[in-house]
Amino acid sequence: MRIGGFQPVTASDFPGCMAAIIFTQGCNFRCPFCHNSSLLPLEGHIRLAEPEILEFLQRRRTLLGGVVVSGGEPCLQGDLPRFCQKLHQMGFAVKLDTNGSYPNVIEQLLAQKLVDFIAMDVKAPLDRLSALTGVAPNAEAIQRSMTLIAASGVEHLFRTTDVTPLLSSEDHLAIKKLIPAGSPHIVQPFVQKNALAATLRHNREGC
Repeated sequence: MRIGGFQPVTASDFPGCMAAIIFTQGCNFRCPFCHNSSLLPLEGHIRLAEPEILEFLQRRRTLLGGVVVSGGEPCLQGDLPRFCQKLHQMGFAVKLDTNGSYPNVIEQLLAQKLVDFIAMDVKAPLDRLSALTGVAPNAEAIQRSMTLIAASGVEHLFRTTDVTPLLSSEDHLAIKKLIPAGSPHIVQPFVQKNALAATLRHNREGC
């Protein structure tokens, strides 16, 4: 796994669960409002060794109930299923944060019961995806991911970042219509932050 950042503990990112957050390196989107731009290239300046992270988590097993695998875009990682399985074997629940552009990976994770919670970002209405992601994502792939997640029986959440003035009230209405019936959806305010400020440091956390 290419790991670009690590937050040792969070009480707010995994509903009902004290967790750590692993930020994978690399993303296929180039959202103009991205707050983790250092995670965008697949080969980043900050790389954390997987064994070091797993060793840290092993020592925190009695304090943490879960691990959030975020990014970047975790589904870019070819060994994501193996990594999620390893976390399960260690006794952690696994939450995946994704942009939904890799439905085949999501389908594999669900089929193998490797995730316990999925949060998918719905960036924009399908006809405005390019403007909000900086690329030309496959709208059908986004829709398929939403359908897979909603039908999976796994706890999930669809979320949209309200970036003014990039999204209009009409855009928000269009996004609402995309959300599968019965699935939770939240609109969160845009907050400028840097997840890598929470990166695990050798001399601070004792790894």
